[in-house]
Amino acid sequence: MAHEYDLVVLGGGTAGYVAAIKASQLGLKTAVVEKSKLGGTCLHKGCIPTKSMLKSAEVANTIKNAERYGIESFVPSISMEKIISRKNDVVERMHGGIKQLMKKNKIDVFNGYGRILGPSIFSPMAGTIAVENPEDEEAESEILVNQNVLIASGSYPRALPFLPFDGKVVLSSDDMMSLSTVPGKMAVVGGGVIGLEFASLLADLGSEVTVMEAGDQIIPAEDKDIASHLKKALEDKGIEFITGLSLDSDSVQRSASSITFDTDGKSRTFDKVLVSIGRAPNVDDIGLSNTKIQLENGFIAADEHYQTKDKNIYAVGDAIGNLQLAHVATKEAMIAVEHMVDSNPFPLDYRTVPRCIYTSPETASVGYTEKELKEEDREYKAHKVPLAAIGKAVIAGGEKGFGKIIVDPATKDILGVSIVGPGATELINEAALAKFLDASSLELGMSVHAHPSIGEVLMELGLDADGIAIHV
Repeated sequence: MAHEYDLVVLGGGTAGYVAAIKASQLGLKTAVVEKSKLGGTCLHKGCIPTKSMLKSAEVANTIKNAERYGIESFVPSISMEKIISRKNDVVERMHGGIKQLMKKNKIDVFNGYGRILGPSIFSPMAGTIAVENPEDEEAESEILVNQNVLIASGSYPRALPFLPFDGKVVLSSDDMMSLSTVPGKMAVVGGGVIGLEFASLLADLGSEVTVMEAGDQIIPAEDKDIASHLKKALEDKGIEFITGLSLDSDSVQRSASSITFDTDGKSRTFDKVLVSIGRAPNVDDIGLSNTKIQLENGFIAADEHYQTKDKNIYAVGDAIGNLQLAHVATKEAMIAVEHMVDSNPFPLDYRTVPRCIYTSPETASVGYTEKELKEEDREYKAHKVPLAAIGKAVIAGGEKGFGKIIVDPATKDILGVSIVGPGATELINEAALAKFLDASSLELGMSVHAHPSIGEVLMELGLDADGIAIHV
């Protein structure tokens, strides 16, 4: 059966469903094609469920360290089954909300596998979508004729070629969503955001964790002082780090119930290993060969408005390989939809996008790093304020953290901000707003901040950049 739409969105994840809602608001008849559940990886296997699990781990850690707050400490009994159950409840609540939003905005949802067709009897342009029924391969495909297509197909966890996922001993981040018990000894391959978040929560739940990273520094996209501070904080939890490590098939032995790595001349055996070395785009078998779309390093090539070589086909999110963050994907999606209706949207400035790591302690940044500015041979001045100077941070037990602001020494424009400590992933939104509005460090410093609040660190950073800080 053939249906006609102004826009068909291929993928019902964060970018996809937001794009559909935006399109409906702009008067476009819209359909979403999703092979699994609305909300995609972010809702079901990524952003939301991991933060629910991290919250459970935070509570466990607080109980174990309650004496810091004048309350008797004890080691809590950990039920992974109940942690997963709570996570599932949170996810299902949000999933129900998205389904209701689809109804409210009169968006048609097709559950199935969508592929892009080339020029055909349905349209002289590539872009018509054929939707296969996932439960009946012999059923006739639904045909969605359209004016525009938005590819929001997301990504999947990359595997090591010599260490494929088995869901039992060798785990992907997807597999972690159904972990039945806390592993006694856990290895994490990859010292990036995903690996460190799972390392943090597992350590708080009582697992002995070792992180193995091929590079010389964890979170290589961030500055060395940020990475070093976070590494030290995680080491204080008992997490072991091995950096500069290259693994191959000769250094790994696996059995049905454990895995052994030969590192630094030592053999280390673990109950399970999480492989978190990045994510690859879902671009195979979606019909790209029927289009003019080009790939760059495996990702779909798109312009600043996310148009591909076929001007009626747009692509956003993990499929195009910019910052693989849910909030980036949703912004890209809205810009793409606005461009479809000729509203001339502003391109996204990726320097205004917050980058968050939800470990304990949290880390968040926006804008340039010092490393990037050095590579561009740009002048800058960095200023730091310790959270030990901020009363609410001390109360929260985050006095070892700090904030950093990087400014242009001539104009005092804010080039970048980083925070390590309690509430960092919330505080960074204020810094992102200041960056978006092109605020100066003095404007940030002169704005009134509530006292006591951890956010006062941003005020002090702004003042310190002008040499007039009060508490440092």
